[in-house]
Parts: sequence; C-alpha cells; structure tokens
Amino acid sequence: MFAAKHASARRIAAALAAVAATAALAAGKTEEEIIQEGVHTYMPETYHAPTSPAVQASVERFRDKKLGLMMHFGIYTPLGIHESWPLVDEEASWSRKLVDWTDGEGLKRTYWSMNRSFNPFRFQPEAWADIAKRDGFRYVILPTKHHDGFCMYDSKFTDWKVTAKECPFSQSPDADVCRRVFDAFRARGMGIACYFSKPDWHHPDYWDGQGLGRHTTRMPTYDVAANPERWNRFREYVRSQILELVANYGPFDSLWLDGGQVQPKFGLDIRIEEIVAEARKIQPDLMAIDRTAGNTCEDVITPEQTVPPKALEIPWESCIPLGTGFAYRYNDTYMPLKELVHMFVDIVAKGGNLALDIAPGPDGRFPPPVVERLDEFGRWLKANGEAIYSTRLRPPHRSGDWAFTCGKGGETYAIRLWTKQPERTLELPEEVRGFARAVRLATGSVSPVLKDGTFSIADGEWPDPVADAFRLERQRP
Repeated sequence: MFAAKHASARRIAAALAAVAATAALAAGKTEEEIIQEGVHTYMPETYHAPTSPAVQASVERFRDKKLGLMMHFGIYTPLGIHESWPLVDEEASWSRKLVDWTDGEGLKRTYWSMNRSFNPFRFQPEAWADIAKRDGFRYVILPTKHHDGFCMYDSKFTDWKVTAKECPFSQSPDADVCRRVFDAFRARGMGIACYFSKPDWHHPDYWDGQGLGRHTTRMPTYDVAANPERWNRFREYVRSQILELVANYGPFDSLWLDGGQVQPKFGLDIRIEEIVAEARKIQPDLMAIDRTAGNTCEDVITPEQTVPPKALEIPWESCIPLGTGFAYRYNDTYMPLKELVHMFVDIVAKGGNLALDIAPGPDGRFPPPVVERLDEFGRWLKANGEAIYSTRLRPPHRSGDWAFTCGKGGETYAIRLWTKQPERTLELPEEVRGFARAVRLATGSVSPVLKDGTFSIADGEWPDPVADAFRLERQRP
C-alpha cells in the first residue's frame, strides 16, 4: 500500500509540474522555467500537422498502435540513479536525491567513469521483445543516446560509446545494443522509435571539460552567440549522428528527439528542419518528434509523466514510467495493475498513446516484478484490446468512471473503470443512450440495454475487478 501511494504521489507531483510548465510557456517564460525537475511540458497550441502524405500515413499508423515500450538503459543503470540529470548542478535538488555517497564533483567523476564498468552480461533483447509482444505493446522507444552523450550504438563519430574498447561490454557479440534491440523488435513485427538527445553534456562543444570544475546547467557552458564556430561544430555532430542512425539503423517509425532546450527560441538552433529533411531523403515517411519545439518537426506532442485533462484531436503520446523514475532504481516500486489500466484507458479515450517506461536492470534483464505486472496488463489487453487498438475519439470521451472509444467501423466502445466495488448492473451516462445491447469483450456475452441505459452482466459472469469493456450495438440480432 505504501509503495502504491508513493508512486501515485510522485505521478501527481509530476503532473502538477507539467501543468505549471504549460502555464509558464503561455506566459512567455524561459526554458529554465518550463522544464521542472526534468519534466517537459506539452504544447498543443503550437501543433503543425504534417503536410507530406507519407508522414500523415505514418502518424495514423502510430495512432493505431496505442501502446509503446520505452526503455531507459545506459551507463547510469548500474548506479541506480536518475538518467543523465545528476550531472547538472542546477538540478541537484531533485536529481541527486538518490545519491548519498559523494559530493557533486565526485558524482560527476564517478558518472563519467561508468563507461569502464558498464557490462549488462545478461542482456536479453529477444526476451524484451517477446515480453512486449505477448503483453500488447506495438512499438519500442529506445534511447540511442541520452543527454550524457553516451551512445548505445556503434557511432563512428565518437569513442564515447558502448562498443568502444574502454567499455567491457564491447567484448560481447551483443555490444551494439540498439541494433540488437531494433532487430529483435522488428522481427516480431513491432515499430521502432529512435530516441536521440539533441544536447550532449559530454561533447566539448556543448560543455567544456564535461562540466567538471564548474557549475553546470542544461545549457552550454559557453556563450553560443559569441562562439558560432563552436556551435556549428556541435550542430554538425548532431546532424551526422542523426543521419547515421537513419541510414544504418532504420527504418524507424519516428525520430524521437529529446532535450527541448535545444531550439531557436533559446538561442540554440541546430536547424532541425534541415536535418529532418535530409533524413526524409533516406526515409520519406519518417515521423519527427522534436519535443516542445512547436515547429514543423513535432508530428506528435509528448506530455511527460502526465495525462492531459481533456481529449486532444491532435496526435499525442504520454511517456510515463511504471516505476518511480525512468531509469532503473534498486528496490523500486511499481504502479499497481488497476492504476496502470485506468491510466491507459484514460489516455486512449482522450485520443493518445502511452509510452510506458520500463527500466532494465544492470544485468540486462527486466526485474521479475516488472514482468509479472506486464503480464497482468497483457492479459487484460488480450481480453479487451478491441476497445483500445485502432480506435479514435468518441464523445463524451470520459464521463465519471466510464471511458469511450470509437472503432474504425464506427463501433462504440464503453469501458467501465471500477474505482469502487464492482457491480453486475451498470448504467450508461445520459450522453450515451439509445443502444439495444452491450457485448462484453472479455467473454462475448450479450446483454440487453434498457431505455434508461442500464444493463446487467450476463448470468454466471462477474465483473473484472479492474475494468470491463463493452461494444455497444444499436440493433438486436
């Protein structure tokens, strides 16, 4: 119970931070003020729909998939701390809460040395993909490079990577982590989102000396406007790595770009529109997700650790961890099944996707409690997925403990979220009346619906303690 309350409190705090960040953006404040504790806001008011028919088709396929598996996995994993952010002195109040064994400068030195000890000797990309496939995920989002700049793929533009000889895992035939994961998921018919961080706190043209001996923020350590040559070198580095990934590790569903501070609004222009245009010469249907940028390269908006309060007509995806953070933490606690299902249904009813973050452990496996939770989730999805996958908005979207979706054939689905003791007799809200029968998806049983919107679960059946989904039909057989 304590673990569940702890996780819920963290998500509520993150949601409040995101709401505050959105308000800050509307007030024209700075990037420092619209990213709170590493949580990005989302900006539906600046959305630009893609004009390319090929990209438009990709966006629609994305909206059909509904559920993605995000996995933060990198040199931070063995430490059991936040990903990348503990390197930033300005963010120490929250990002170093899990660190009690060193000071800030010592932490930076330890972090930068982790490339010499990263060795997930039980790395299981096929097992990850098998679990994801059986439990209802339709795509994967894997960081190829987080803000710390460490490449989880074999980039030819840096030696700060998992395949470099300094890293013990480089001796493994599985050392090219991204290639192995992407191949495993593709082999199971799943989509690939290529996460890439635009900022790079290890690169000398972003942070001098990897930030050692100075007070660091998420921004460059030098005046970019006064040093255009340095910034152009950094821009070329980002461009080269993005095109390298698209050319050698694709095809991808999307290029998922993190690090919202790197945009012209904050004086950090890497000319992302030009880079995406070059990438689309290689893959014309590539979606771009340039988070919080509000430009033509943000084909999907990405609320972080929060769910929008109302339905959104535009494509969106909430990225939310199953545990108490995106990266692996020792003795972590995980979202209860009911909370997970209810959150996911709420997202889908409001028109979004869920990128559920799972953090593999230092040995390269999912923690056993995670697998157990995902399998529970997968069983619910297998029974009720007709009301989830390939659906779109259906007013009133949410009404009390009811959620509604619409199938591509015009079907109306009603999902009853059991927040209290489940009951065998249900009542549809006034906004959803006039249906003749309700088909329970988990069993196929049919119940007549009365004019007042009430119906009962079939004799001999009992409600699912988490949620029940029904297809509502106007005609009797």
